[in-house]
Amino acid sequence: MLSLYNTKIREKQEFTPINPPFVSVYVCGPTVYGHSHLGHGKSYVSFDVLLRYLRYLDYKVRYVQNITDVGHLTDDADSGEDKLQKQAELEKLEPMEIAEKYTASYFHDMDELGNLRPDISPRASGHIPEQIDLVKTLIEKGFAYQVGGNVYFDVSSFADYGKLSGRIGDQQKSGTRISVADDKRNPRDFALWLEAGKDHILKWNSPWGWGYPGWHLECSAMSMRYLGQTIDIHGGGLENVFPHHECEIAQSEAATGKEFVRYWMHNNMVTVDGRKMGKSLGNFTLLSELFSRWDPMVVRLYILRSHYRSPLDFSDQGLAGAKSGLERLLSFRSRCGHPKVGTSTQVVDELVAATESDFRKAMDDDLNTPGALAVIFDFVRAGNILLEGNISEGDKFQMVSLLDNLVTGVLGVELVLESNGGSTEDLCRILGELRGYLRKNKQFQEADKLRDSLAEAGFSVRDLPGGISEVTPDL
Repeated sequence: MLSLYNTKIREKQEFTPINPPFVSVYVCGPTVYGHSHLGHGKSYVSFDVLLRYLRYLDYKVRYVQNITDVGHLTDDADSGEDKLQKQAELEKLEPMEIAEKYTASYFHDMDELGNLRPDISPRASGHIPEQIDLVKTLIEKGFAYQVGGNVYFDVSSFADYGKLSGRIGDQQKSGTRISVADDKRNPRDFALWLEAGKDHILKWNSPWGWGYPGWHLECSAMSMRYLGQTIDIHGGGLENVFPHHECEIAQSEAATGKEFVRYWMHNNMVTVDGRKMGKSLGNFTLLSELFSRWDPMVVRLYILRSHYRSPLDFSDQGLAGAKSGLERLLSFRSRCGHPKVGTSTQVVDELVAATESDFRKAMDDDLNTPGALAVIFDFVRAGNILLEGNISEGDKFQMVSLLDNLVTGVLGVELVLESNGGSTEDLCRILGELRGYLRKNKQFQEADKLRDSLAEAGFSVRDLPGGISEVTPDL
């Protein structure tokens, strides 16, 4: 049974969704004012594995990951410049051009890493009406107050503020890098809506004048818009626990009177010489730079070799170790070749069953990817010994299927073999197996895209009983 570490109770907890088999997952997405670095990669690979494993367990997951394109100020609180507007001034572009540029860059890097796209990627700027409505509700219920063109959440009105982070009293002050706004009743109060100055480009009309939403507001408004007032899982970086997620809880539960999130999951950071990797510290390594030196699957495997709740210290030595691991997987996959479906032996059946059981035990233990990888490499070691003998095509097919299901399907590590100039017949067989695999794993949208692409390239696809697809070139 899957257990996840719940930040809210500070221990592992058996996962039971609100409405099984449906699961709602919301993960804080990027603020799109620059290219993604390895820290982003670690975070979103971690939650991609969560998504993949939940679907492997036959849950029907709706995965929402927002795009922050307004309201995230340079001090991560209620003062400073909007990060997108500041970058727009540096690059002499419109803020929305910056958002488009770096949103595209983000998705390109995530695609390279093998992350599945979220089901919904809502933008903060596209959900201003929902955010305004939420502020109105909080004012009407007495949880927020207006001062000129600003609206603040009154922390003293919400008794549970601090329950996620454990912070109390002066530890809850929202201004940490820049002085706290002097129009607040209490330094702990946080902004829901901010008045826009004359030079502020990103602004909207509201009942409180022209302004823009506070950074914390968007995730509450958009998660409730697409996932309901109570969601199963909310994820983000460890640095988001306070103030961001603490503020989300306060404004959401104050507005609805219901529990906002049942399971809070937080991934740890990437460090460089023991310090957090980040743009503000200037010690970050862009994913695009890494991809120029290392295969993206090496980077993904490097991330998965550490637990999502553990820090990952960046080093070329660690990446070299991941490269060796990927080569071992590819070598074993290559030795298996492209086997056809056939009868397998008891020895291989037992090896595959034991491997899948041990893999699930590791993953059920709070997504223990290092443990799951250890199971896979034990399997590869045993499989290589079997390949020294005379094993059947059915045996090889069983072992390849396990790699497809666990290594590629759950961990997201693509094991793509180099082309050896094989025949069209070989290509058709491989593509047919791929469509069959996608259909078997209920990835119908991807299966249909493959079918349509094959049709455009002059191939016919015929789906046979038992989840098998046949691909043939048009004459």
